[in-house]
Amino acid sequence: MGNGSRLQHAFTVDVEDSFHSEDPDRAAWDRHESRVERSTRAVLDLCAAADVRGTFFVLGWVAARFPGLVRAISEAGHEIASHGRDHEFVYHQTEEQFRNDVGDTRARLQDLTGRPIDGYRAPYFSIVSRTPWAHDVLAEVGHVYSSSVFPGSNPRYGIPGHDPNPIRIVTRSGRSIWEIPITTVAARVGCGGVYFRALPYPMFSIWIHRLEQRRHPAVFYIHPWETDTGKPAAHGSLGLQWRHAVGLRSTVPRLRRLLHDFSFGTIASRIAAIESGEVATA
Repeated sequence: MGNGSRLQHAFTVDVEDSFHSEDPDRAAWDRHESRVERSTRAVLDLCAAADVRGTFFVLGWVAARFPGLVRAISEAGHEIASHGRDHEFVYHQTEEQFRNDVGDTRARLQDLTGRPIDGYRAPYFSIVSRTPWAHDVLAEVGHVYSSSVFPGSNPRYGIPGHDPNPIRIVTRSGRSIWEIPITTVAARVGCGGVYFRALPYPMFSIWIHRLEQRRHPAVFYIHPWETDTGKPAAHGSLGLQWRHAVGLRSTVPRLRRLLHDFSFGTIASRIAAIESGEVATA
């Protein structure tokens, strides 16, 4: 359970609608049916039933249209963090565009919650080797940590050979910021998302148990729309259609089981445990 004495993993949620990664025309997003409020509340209900508090990376586009949802997440005791404004790949932006993106989103979320917004996660885990300025910008605007790196290989993201453990990055200007990478196995399978839906649950259970034996907490992630069996079918490539459909009907029972089988908390609590020496970084 969430408040148990076992090793605590990080439970993270990327709060966005399915069309944010399906439809490249941002001007058309308001013409889609938004289901993010109901699907996020479904995740909140699962967390409440398991007494789990997690980190919710909220898209600025969502926060602008559903401020009450942001407040509800915060009032339920979860950590609010930033997922950027428009679900744009970091490596498709200039440094100045990225600064405006993350600065605007952090300010909006702080206004809604009345609390500092310490965390950030890049859409598509798109802080990569060709965005060496990203962590410096994040620290500049006030973020304490990022959870944006996939330490492995993927056609759209990833930094092969990147340290898979939490690391303290000193940026080019001398600023300091934590990077808390997504947990991976064999540098290719991520701990959550489509991997969680497509692969057998026992694989994830064994994997996380092995991490516990080594005292290495996992960073798990999910999107609210992955719990929504009534969401419209995706349009686009066959690969995208598959990624957005596989295993949807099993997500809720799998999540319920996961939250029962393991102890979860926020990334902020993970960093606090590292800084206190309770959990190792390597």
